[in-house]
Amino acid sequence: MITQPDAKDVFLWDTAETGFGLKVTPSGKKIYILQYRVDGRQRRYRIGQHGDFTPEEARQEAKRLRGKVAGGNDPAEDKAQKKRSPTVSDLAARYMSEHAWVKKKPYSARQDELKLNSVILPRIGRIRAAAVKRSDVGKIHNNLRNKPYQANRVLALLSKMFSLAEQWGLRPFGSNPCLGIQKFKEKSRERYLSPQELGRLGETLRRVDEEDKELPSVPLAIRLLILTGARLSEIVGLRWEHVDLDDEVLRLPDSKTGAKLIHLNRAAVDLFSNAPRVDGNPFVCPGTKPGGHLVGIQKAWSRIRALAEIKDVRLHDLRHTYASIAAGEGLSLPIIGGLLGHKKAATTERYAHLADNTKKEAANQIGSKIDSLLSRPAKKKVVPFKNRKAK
Repeated sequence: MITQPDAKDVFLWDTAETGFGLKVTPSGKKIYILQYRVDGRQRRYRIGQHGDFTPEEARQEAKRLRGKVAGGNDPAEDKAQKKRSPTVSDLAARYMSEHAWVKKKPYSARQDELKLNSVILPRIGRIRAAAVKRSDVGKIHNNLRNKPYQANRVLALLSKMFSLAEQWGLRPFGSNPCLGIQKFKEKSRERYLSPQELGRLGETLRRVDEEDKELPSVPLAIRLLILTGARLSEIVGLRWEHVDLDDEVLRLPDSKTGAKLIHLNRAAVDLFSNAPRVDGNPFVCPGTKPGGHLVGIQKAWSRIRALAEIKDVRLHDLRHTYASIAAGEGLSLPIIGGLLGHKKAATTERYAHLADNTKKEAANQIGSKIDSLLSRPAKKKVVPFKNRKAK
């Protein structure tokens, strides 16, 4: 029977199910509850509001909860722990402070932070980390299907976060909600400058030097990217103290793959030797701010590549071009990987087909030589005539 509200909470207890009752608050709310004892302490569990549950549904839930109590569990404490458990936002903050900023490169950590703030947290940030399901992650991943590369990087980030959540005791082991979600296929972009395109780029850079319409550091950085195969961050952040022209190497104290040695060819050495130095600025490619390095090169590159008629070429493709030329010259994949600073052989495998082309050309040359030798008419053997004396 439902009673009217009073000045204080009123409890009505069920006669069929021990501890099951209805609380009527002064405001008129009617809430089904279960009262029980654990370890000598009286506990009260809120089942739900009348209307959300029928009396019979609430009674069945009370019966289920009493079964858990009999098994040694405390439903009220379990519920309180769930409320106290961290959200995905809390997990993300811990991931960044205890893992990303500590164990990853600053650039990689910033990229993780960007993915969290722009993609992940707006969608599942308020959900308890322990309650995230595979369907939650699958929805985020699928919503990015038109951007497969980004989708897969977001999936990898979530997988790492929830793997750490298991290690930190925030989720049971083996419960990573990213397990079983297949990555989207990614089309690897392999864009290399042809000899003709390199010629046009070289001519454009000479025009840029002559017309002085770009910061001098811009054409310098572009030439260094082509001649060294280095990453953009390695060139724009390069300090003169890292340039060793005596040994013809760049000694980078840190890079994407850690400390790195870049061997310089003669053209690169000449470029460094003739590059101007700015007093008080430690960078090879100085920027507009005193003591700072070149920034915002992408806009200048857009103008330069348009003049060179290579509008689809990214700055990173200059590194690919360096590798493609190395492969075309017959250098082995391990050598190319060493020049580029690859830690994993699989990273260099993208240039395998170029090395194979060189091998094919060499095989053709050898085959042609052998074939010409086989097809050459053999010289007839001359047998000396012997005179026989007449008997």
